[in-house]
Amino acid sequence: MEDFGGGQTAQQDVLVVTTNDVPGFRVQQVIGEVFGLTVRSRHLGSQIGAGIKSVFGGELKGLTKTLVESRNEAMERMIEQARVRGANAVLAMRYDVSEAEDVGSEVCAYGTAVILSREP
Repeated sequence: MEDFGGGQTAQQDVLVVTTNDVPGFRVQQVIGEVFGLTVRSRHLGSQIGAGIKSVFGGELKGLTKTLVESRNEAMERMIEQARVRGANAVLAMRYDVSEAEDVGSEVCAYGTAVILSREP
């Protein structure tokens, strides 16, 4: 089975969540917006495969894999930006994906960098 999942590994020192808060923790300090950006071009093999699939139907696995890799790269860049700014968490993380001049996909991971502390 191919892994088309993504997201954070358990060993991260910066927690990333899509929620506005984390149960059992309080926001000690808001650092601000952080983001990670990547632009990936489509290679010819994926474009030919996508063209064939669009006629016959089915998942575009090559493009799915590329998008997962792009999302993970954007997320890692966002996490690094949060880490450098002294955050230990990113709240309300989201992705934005758009076309980049018809040659590829632009993926942006963004959220609010904060310092969390355990509630007493």
